[in-house]
Amino acid sequence: MDKKNIKKVVLAYSGGLDTSIIIPWLKENYNNCEVIAVSGNVGQADELEGLEEKALKTGASKLYVLDLTDDYVDNYIIPTMKAGALYEEYLLGTSHARPCIAKALTEIAIKEGADAICHGCTGKGNDQVRFELTIKAFAPEMPIIAPWREWDIKSREEEIDYAEAHNVPLKINRETNYSKDKNLWHLSHEGLDLEDTGNEPMYEKEGFLEMGVSPIKAPDTPTYVELDFVKGVPVALNGKAMSAKEIILALNEIGGANGIGLLDIVENRLVGMKCRGVYETPGGAILYKAHSVLETICLDKMTMHEKQKLAITFGELVYNGQWFTPLREALSAFVDKTQETVTGKVRLKLYKGNMINAGVWSDYSLYSEEIATFGESDYNQKDAEGFINLYGLPIKVQAMVKGKK
Repeated sequence: MDKKNIKKVVLAYSGGLDTSIIIPWLKENYNNCEVIAVSGNVGQADELEGLEEKALKTGASKLYVLDLTDDYVDNYIIPTMKAGALYEEYLLGTSHARPCIAKALTEIAIKEGADAICHGCTGKGNDQVRFELTIKAFAPEMPIIAPWREWDIKSREEEIDYAEAHNVPLKINRETNYSKDKNLWHLSHEGLDLEDTGNEPMYEKEGFLEMGVSPIKAPDTPTYVELDFVKGVPVALNGKAMSAKEIILALNEIGGANGIGLLDIVENRLVGMKCRGVYETPGGAILYKAHSVLETICLDKMTMHEKQKLAITFGELVYNGQWFTPLREALSAFVDKTQETVTGKVRLKLYKGNMINAGVWSDYSLYSEEIATFGESDYNQKDAEGFINLYGLPIKVQAMVKGKK
């Protein structure tokens, strides 16, 4: 990439610390190039306020704010949830938002005839991979600028120094300088006191949690929720038909109020290091739980067990930025097939951070009370004798051979 040829750059812009200082940095280091900022709205709410004024004031020529919330929910969150995919307990909130944003970013770059795409991801993190693999999938020849891999800035404190020197307005200060990522699915916290794994997260401190409360501060009485699914997709909450996005937003409120969905984890980053994060995913945790409960009665044993194995691979693909790959698409096709009978209703009891099964129903249920009962039934218990003899035959033969020796 010859810097002289870079005259127009499309920047993935959040208005946070990294991307705020990137605009003046690009103009200083890339021949006063035109910078077009693009913000993908995936449900970060108040973070979008005043974004255009800030982008223009710091040197951008224009700002696109793209409403990606429906696309994000329907084409990324729900397919991942149906797969039951996690990454080391993490519900992948940042992971599946990145390909959604990066795809839209690339479309704008092509539309604007940009010479390069720029992102503010650090050279230590996973997001640089997620952004760049998506860009390669849709604009394989597009140059990519990653300032964190070029500039001399080494810490968030030095970023703040640069911002202050260039009159870039910030919503943070040095004492509350957590690295956060927020969307309609989750909120992540990294850095500061959390970098010491011996420190307990300050769940009870005012302002630390943003999507809910600590289980200690949750109500002393339980809250019941009922979720309806059709082919694995949530379609109603407490008897009211709603879109999947509306259900997630409503569950965020209900779950947050009951201290649901907190996760403190040291995870294995794609780039090799371990990193500690605290995540808030109240609605997502409820959705995953309800969906898995429904699957216990709707999926046969072998399908469920194979799906659970493949969920690990699915989660790794999402975490590692490999959304737009043949394998992820093939796994999604498998998941969709398994979901054909995952239709029914689940009731959960929420209480101080806990989700307790309180009932599940489906017209496709494979559970038969008549067969499973401990009372009298048509099940012939004597049938088990022949089954055990055949099933245990290899073990018996092996023991006999050992005995002879």
